[in-house]
Amino acid sequence: MPKSGNMTREWSVATFVVHQERVLLLYHRQLQKWLPPGGHIEPNELPCEAAVREVWEETKVLVELVGEKALSVSDPRQLILPRGIQLETIDDDHQHIDLVYFARVLGDPTPTGNSESSAVGWYGREDWPKMGLTYEIQQWVELAVREVKN
Repeated sequence: MPKSGNMTREWSVATFVVHQERVLLLYHRQLQKWLPPGGHIEPNELPCEAAVREVWEETKVLVELVGEKALSVSDPRQLILPRGIQLETIDDDHQHIDLVYFARVLGDPTPTGNSESSAVGWYGREDWPKMGLTYEIQQWVELAVREVKN
């Protein structure tokens, strides 16, 4: 793991999935807050693969990422650009370099949670104010719904 002083920094992904102007969110048991599906990028895994995998593992919803590629060439392979990159402080000596992706559903949109979440579902603008979303998550869900059309 790359370090800066005593700081441990890890690469991670977060994927905001939009379906019919609703966003797939889960209530994280340990963190006690609403989040999009996401997690660490595994060794030798591409970030875009991690984004799709994390959604599947946490919700059983198959998705495709939405976004641009920097160039229109096939060699070298162009990857979908994340919609954002942010540095999230987990604690005093641990940070995540978080690649934020947007996605749309492929197939059945019915989510199923796992042991990491106590709730998972599709939530729209009418739900967000009642959910206690962090300001950051509010900003991301609004941007995702504006940009992802399906």
